[in-house]
Amino acid sequence: MTTASSPRSDRLPDDLPGGSGTAPEEPGTAPEEPGTAPEEEAGGVLSGPYRALTLGIVSVVLLIAFEATAVNTAMPVAAQRLHGLGLYAFAFSGYFTTSLFAMVVSGEWCDKRGPLAPLFTGIAVFGGGLLVAGTAVNMWLFVAGRAIQGLGGGLVIVALYVVVGRAFPERLRPSVFAAFSASWVLPSILGPVISGAVTEHLGWRWVFLAIPAFILLPLAVMAPALRRAERAMRERGDTPPPSWALDRRRVLLALAVSAGAGLLQYAGQRLDAVALLPALAGAALLGPAVVRLLPGGTLRAARGLPTVILLRGVAAGAFFSAEAFIPLMLVTQRQLTPTLAGLSLTSGGLSWALGSWLQGRPWADRHRHGLIQAGFVLTAVAIGGAALALVPAVPPVVVAAAWAVGGGGMGLAIASVSVLMMNLSAPDEAGANSASLQVSDALGNILLVGLAGVLFSALGGAAVSHGTTGSGTGSTSGFAVIFAVMTVVALLGAAVAGRTRPAADAPGAPATA
Repeated sequence: MTTASSPRSDRLPDDLPGGSGTAPEEPGTAPEEPGTAPEEEAGGVLSGPYRALTLGIVSVVLLIAFEATAVNTAMPVAAQRLHGLGLYAFAFSGYFTTSLFAMVVSGEWCDKRGPLAPLFTGIAVFGGGLLVAGTAVNMWLFVAGRAIQGLGGGLVIVALYVVVGRAFPERLRPSVFAAFSASWVLPSILGPVISGAVTEHLGWRWVFLAIPAFILLPLAVMAPALRRAERAMRERGDTPPPSWALDRRRVLLALAVSAGAGLLQYAGQRLDAVALLPALAGAALLGPAVVRLLPGGTLRAARGLPTVILLRGVAAGAFFSAEAFIPLMLVTQRQLTPTLAGLSLTSGGLSWALGSWLQGRPWADRHRHGLIQAGFVLTAVAIGGAALALVPAVPPVVVAAAWAVGGGGMGLAIASVSVLMMNLSAPDEAGANSASLQVSDALGNILLVGLAGVLFSALGGAAVSHGTTGSGTGSTSGFAVIFAVMTVVALLGAAVAGRTRPAADAPGAPATA
């Protein structure tokens, strides 16, 4: 199976996921092109048979990438205008919570009916969520819009990778995945500038309301080509007969995880006696479901594959929990404009791509475990460095410098984790383990962003407003504690990274025959 690393793992997975072990077609039966003649096999991803599909896929990724960077820039202003800073973290974790469920459903849907319906349904739902968020009259409606976006995003994520696995020959898949990664670079640079300008001059709502207008472009570009590819594969017998026999057990487990996480987040926001009931119900749903969705030994960091799966969630959760609160901190504590606050994160997207590229060099395979450990250390340094912006005497530009370090660390760690996952997976387990990796990623974001929200709310985060720098509770303490906790989480990841070596390969392990 081909793997790829995207510079933002909270939006596009690094591996081809599947709800029930979606994997590329069997060797010898994979279509070398969507209904084209053999003489066209030498063409690239922009050659005639693939041009429309490639452009359509890249357009979808660009939209998702731009939305991700735009939301980070506009979110502080949106939360303030809707008087919902206490629910700030919910706007992020709500997306991750519903996307986890949608990813599992999409994997099953793609396996049984093909990627066409989940892809287009996901794009439509994603657009609907943007409209709900953009027209929200209070923070709870805004959070609901973000949750709807998560449903659409989860469907799209899996379907896009299945499209690549089905419609492109194996020789072209690395090029398509490289285009995925490259599609994040431009939004990382321009996204904060555009969304910041829109937020400041037209209002934060237009950051959400304008994106749906661009959804029709990728649909129109790739729909005909994708339908032709699906029809050609059915005629050749390369796809199983359509079925609605979904793996109900896996879907129900994903639903239990999402519902349990949502209940825990709600309880964390209340922090009163009434919160005890949803907290207990959430834990009862979440715990057993997580154990069944992830490989055995994941939660106790058993050597080898379980630790690899665990570290994906730890890395994503620590980094993105801190990143979610950086723009809010810069706007409310350092009085930066939304544009400048968003631009502070741009360096992370660029260095993430660089880190991913470095770990793909031939020499990196000999140092894979060390690269993961180094990546976690760099991430911890970045989060701690960003916290220095809370000190009035330190210039805010320290955040951009710190996030350049953190992005590079994440590029090294996330991509190396994906490579190790594939190396440690048997051929018939690669799809299921890829799906587990995505579940761990989503869970790490849900739980750690949710924890950050609880800490922020408990320490007076709802009282934060523009111009309160250094003024008691509700000013710097909430941000400082969040950054400190996530720094510790990243350091714990570095400590555990040594357990990515299987027991037989660990230093000092007895030799086996």
